[in-house]
Amino acid sequence: MDPIVIGIVGAGFAASFHVENYRRVPGLNIRIKGVTAKRAKSAQTFAKRHQLETTYDSVEELLTDPEITIVDLCVPNFLHHPLVIQAAQAGKHIVCEKPLTGYFGDGTEKLVGHKISRKAMFEHALKSADEMIDAVKSNGVIFCYAENWIYAPSIQKANNILAQSENTIFRIVAEESHSGSHSAYAKEWRYSGGGSLFYKGCHPVAGALYLKYNEGLRKEGKPIKPKSVLAQVANLTQIDSFVHEDKKWVQDGWKDCEDWGTMVITFTDDSIAQITAADIVLGGIKNIITVYSSKSVIQCNINPNTSMLSYVPDEQILGNVYIREKVETRAGWQLTNPDEDWMNGFPHELEDFCQAITNRQAPKSTLELARDILAVCYGAYISAEMQQQFVLSNWM
Repeated sequence: MDPIVIGIVGAGFAASFHVENYRRVPGLNIRIKGVTAKRAKSAQTFAKRHQLETTYDSVEELLTDPEITIVDLCVPNFLHHPLVIQAAQAGKHIVCEKPLTGYFGDGTEKLVGHKISRKAMFEHALKSADEMIDAVKSNGVIFCYAENWIYAPSIQKANNILAQSENTIFRIVAEESHSGSHSAYAKEWRYSGGGSLFYKGCHPVAGALYLKYNEGLRKEGKPIKPKSVLAQVANLTQIDSFVHEDKKWVQDGWKDCEDWGTMVITFTDDSIAQITAADIVLGGIKNIITVYSSKSVIQCNINPNTSMLSYVPDEQILGNVYIREKVETRAGWQLTNPDEDWMNGFPHELEDFCQAITNRQAPKSTLELARDILAVCYGAYISAEMQQQFVLSNWM
């Protein structure tokens, strides 16, 4: 079997868990060769920590390495568009973190205070996605959209249960929330492409779309797609009393991005999905999706879940033991995740990507789905700005 040789772009959090989970993929000859990053020292430190063979001085150097099979893009959102096109033109298969792309201005200008219509942002974001799709298709490479919700074992199990009989999904309720990103990129639109509704909401939107698309494929041989979206956003950390609190457990400092958002998606069969995303929720990350169908109710507790409970009176007792993502304290009773990567779907995601590239087939999480998620999220921004439902049908 020819080896799958991987080059990583970026040396942050996402790059680390990608490397760790590539190494959990069974039955394939996988070799993680090297990494490049904005700062050479970061790449060198990353390569040493993960025992990689080499570092590259630039993306261009990585792309000209004939051994590289997959370019794995673990970089901020505003870099996805140029790097996807560059990698596709180099004939490399691509793994790209989420969200796919967005509106970022020129990538350098500060958008704070600028009066740019959400419709203009929507059109620009979809144009960016379509250019990425054209580059991937014209160069015959496989694109893998790294949306782990699709691969979470509970969501895959839900899809399997729904497929066992004639079953109609009436309503999906899903949320991703926590107490706020510590990343400066997430707090400024020119880097993130949006706030909570986009940066976090893209995950539950992905889960909802994936389940409805599969329902449509089972019934009619084509996905059931979104036809409209109704949304609202807010900056709840700007409430005056919170601003003047002396101790803050929730992150603040959002430049021009919302810290809370909600949307209702209506599909072409008139079923709905209710999506919430927030950066103002204490108690650790909340990744939950509930499916109400004609023959079942299925709740997927991706994080937190009750697979393990632990209690300590003082978190220092735990030493360096990891409990779960984004929890503010490890003391007291904790919903302790024994294998958070597994519950989040990361090893399953990367196994599917490597199998897809080995077998020259589409992964479960495709570029087309990534574009639809983008359209829904930016359509939600238009709805929030206009304070009315936005019709998506002409853009899907």
